Parts: sequence; C-alpha cells; structure tokens
Amino acid sequence: MVNVMPLEAMPVSPPAVAAQFALLADPLRLRIVESLAREQLCTCHLIAITGAKQTTISNHLRILREADVVLGEAEGRFTWYRLAPGAFAEGLRRLQGITKPGEATPRLRPACAP
Repeated sequence: MVNVMPLEAMPVSPPAVAAQFALLADPLRLRIVESLAREQLCTCHLIAITGAKQTTISNHLRILREADVVLGEAEGRFTWYRLAPGAFAEGLRRLQGITKPGEATPRLRPACAP
C-alpha cells in the first residue's frame, strides 16, 4: 500500500497555490519575476528589459508586492526590487508533487460500478 498525503494535509491551500500560479500567468509579470530571480533591479531596469511603460511596470510590481513575492528597498530616489525569500517555493513543491508520480501513479480506489 502506498502512503499518500491527502490534499487537505498540504501546508498551503489550493486557492493560495493557484494564486501564486495566477501571478505568473501574465507574460510581462513572468518576465519581471524571471528578471528579479537573477538580480535586484529598479523600475528603470525593468522598463529597459521588457520595453513596457513605467506605469505598467509599477502596476505589476504593486501586484507582486501585495502578494508578498517581491520586496522593495528604497535607496534615495530609487527603489530596488528583489524576489522575497521562498517566493513560489510552495507552488513549486506542489507542482513537483503532481508531476513526479507519472506512470507509477497507483490505483488507490476500487471501481465505482459493482
């Protein structure tokens, strides 16, 4: 018998994990997150990298900050942004748990029909 952790026992709720993936569903936000995964950047750098307007970048950064996956540190007139430690870690763990079993996924329940 295979020991399977029920979804209810997972540390983060499915809606919370889905919200993490929803943050990455926007192509520009994904590009911002990928850029911040490599280095700390300010808005002007993200404008140059993405070609997006300042207001658009600022709006996406606000969404990412409100979701607690991006942190900003003011330095003079500029704010430097970076990914929060562990940002998206739980979502990645859940995704790995989904993709790992593959063909070895067991049948744990009997058929429904008698």
